[in-house]
Amino acid sequence: MKRTSYIILSILVVFGIASCNNNHSGHSHSHDHEDNLQLTAYNQDFELYAKATPFVVGQNSVVLSHFTHLSNFKPLDSAEITLSLIVGSNGIRQTLPTATSKGTYRFNLSPTHAGAGRLVYDIKNGNSTSRIVVDGIEVFADKAAANEHAHNSMISNSNAVTFTKEQSWKVSFATEEVKYEPFGEVIKTTAQILPSQGDERIIVAKSSGVVTFSNAKITEGTAVSAGQELFGIESSNMADNNMTVRYAEASNNYKLAKAEYDRKTSLAKDKIISESELQRSKAEYENAKAVYETIKQNFSKSGQRVSSPISGYVCQLLVSNGEYVEAGHPILSVSQNKKLYIRAELQPRYYSVLNNISTANFRIPKTNTSYRLEDLDGKLVSFGKSAEYGNVLIPVTFEVNNTIGLLSGSFVDLYIKTQSDNPMLTVANGALIEEMGNFFVFVQLTPELFEKREIQKGSTDGYRTAIVSGLQQGERVVAKGAVLVKLAQASGALDPHAGHVH
Repeated sequence: MKRTSYIILSILVVFGIASCNNNHSGHSHSHDHEDNLQLTAYNQDFELYAKATPFVVGQNSVVLSHFTHLSNFKPLDSAEITLSLIVGSNGIRQTLPTATSKGTYRFNLSPTHAGAGRLVYDIKNGNSTSRIVVDGIEVFADKAAANEHAHNSMISNSNAVTFTKEQSWKVSFATEEVKYEPFGEVIKTTAQILPSQGDERIIVAKSSGVVTFSNAKITEGTAVSAGQELFGIESSNMADNNMTVRYAEASNNYKLAKAEYDRKTSLAKDKIISESELQRSKAEYENAKAVYETIKQNFSKSGQRVSSPISGYVCQLLVSNGEYVEAGHPILSVSQNKKLYIRAELQPRYYSVLNNISTANFRIPKTNTSYRLEDLDGKLVSFGKSAEYGNVLIPVTFEVNNTIGLLSGSFVDLYIKTQSDNPMLTVANGALIEEMGNFFVFVQLTPELFEKREIQKGSTDGYRTAIVSGLQQGERVVAKGAVLVKLAQASGALDPHAGHVH
């Protein structure tokens, strides 16, 4: 019982919920909120939600305006805003240099002419300007006509929940307009993160011998830089393929060939030896030099010394310190971890649509974090054109820039999207609420009032879900924070006036 009470109290604290009484401490509700005009408009930058007392000639009308950034659905911090009420060629205006409270501006207008008009908000925020126009504003000649119109235009819905702007500004919240968009077949599968070609280098032994690591701290995950010595291969105690002997032999052959070539060059000047004999000596010298410099570049008297060809980290150690290896044996791999492959294997029944792959999304299990291929400058690398004997699955490979710290070798949920000319209504996956196997969304009636509506959903691409029925184009739904609106509905104790400036 104590735990249940604590949970309910927590919900009340999060949303700033208080039971609705006619007498609020410090507030006097002298006007009837249900008679207010509720105005909503959007431009490319802002959402406007305003409540206004009816516009009547000669009477003051309070226009309480809330401004929300569409980029993050947070309140407009500070701006100079001018509100103009225009009826025909006549107009009045008021300029507020600062907000009445964060995100909220309280205007007072006294109309001078009756008729159909519009409200124009001019927003000046630093060097940027923006305009929001609200059409369909009616200015009445007397209060009786205004009251009749207000009661006839009341928004009412028994299945609606109030979620005030002050509440939505404090949490992760957003709405979006429901639109038709191309939505082709989505192939959901599991894929593995792998190093891309060129991003990982496997270092092999160039001679036979015993591996000795230069630093005992070289383990998987150790950061290395290009040119850093990683290990050596010693063969000084070996009877066969002794690199100490080969190094000495190559050095001696080089010195001998050089001396012989220098001597014959001098003799050739005096015509003591033929030109062909000089050329043979030169060829022997250059061959000995090439062998010596190759061995010298990769070996010392104590054996082969191997450095990292790239900067990155040790991806995998393939041998142990002191282990004997043959020439060509892989020792370790170094990865830059900058570019990665996302590789999946699909059933042959999908082969016919693989030519129509447009993009892909993937989701990291447990964290439930999703990413678009475009977010990581990703692209489709290839897909298999045939099935192998013993493995009929078709490989599909995407490449991405690893800017988010993906773990090579891990698995992700992959949603492969194919091109389609068939448009469908879609919503963000965060808009869906599941209850006992049924799915719902919260449809916006006003930016503070939302209707819970059941929908029939189709397939998903990991980010968006197709809607089969229940929504219409142009409607607006809660795309982020739907769970919070659901909690507000469950509390059943919302004050529709909570947090507002009166």
